[in-house]
Amino acid sequence: MSRIIFDIETAGRDFDSLDRPVQEYLLRWADTEEEKKDVRESLSFYPLTGEIITIGMLNPDTEKGVVFFQNQSDPVLPFEDEGIRYESGTEEEIIRRFWDTVKSYDQFVTFNGRGFDCPFILVRSAVHKIKPLKDLMPNRYGDAHIDLFDQLTFFGASRRKFSLDMWCRTFDIKSPKADGITGYEVRDLYTSGRHIDIARYCAGDLRATAELLAVWEKYMKFSHHK
Repeated sequence: MSRIIFDIETAGRDFDSLDRPVQEYLLRWADTEEEKKDVRESLSFYPLTGEIITIGMLNPDTEKGVVFFQNQSDPVLPFEDEGIRYESGTEEEIIRRFWDTVKSYDQFVTFNGRGFDCPFILVRSAVHKIKPLKDLMPNRYGDAHIDLFDQLTFFGASRRKFSLDMWCRTFDIKSPKADGITGYEVRDLYTSGRHIDIARYCAGDLRATAELLAVWEKYMKFSHHK
């Protein structure tokens, strides 16, 4: 079975650029200045107020992958580093390249992909009038999409939900956060033109997810086959 890990990075739109009715809708329940600040800083979490700036994919069996990323500064030629190919383009272009790549794989692996990445990709694809070429949201309990966030919490049986960084630290996996970048800082990196840094951060997420997948398969996944 061919399988691919994927992960996205997103950035919210400038709040002041949103239409007035949209701003009012988003601030409807924000009374204090702190609550209003939280609203402004959470725009990257939703495909209606944010966009995909990076999509990364990694084959855990060959350890080869690709990261497509938006680049608003000087043109960047495609390059390869440690088995990962980096290519830049607009949001529409990187989404189309994503679909063209994943359509040939039998299984997807993500960390919280069902809760975040897949819905975000599907909505942003629709914004650009792009039809999906694979079902990213198949049966939650099947093998077509292994969401490690689901698997490691036993489909919600565990009360506390932990981040990828926490799982990496638990299993002594190098966390992509170890280099000083977190998902909350992606927007600032993007506006400051550090697009390649975001792309490399996404590649770190892919590698960490691959190692976490290996731990889950070897020590936690139960197989009925001898």
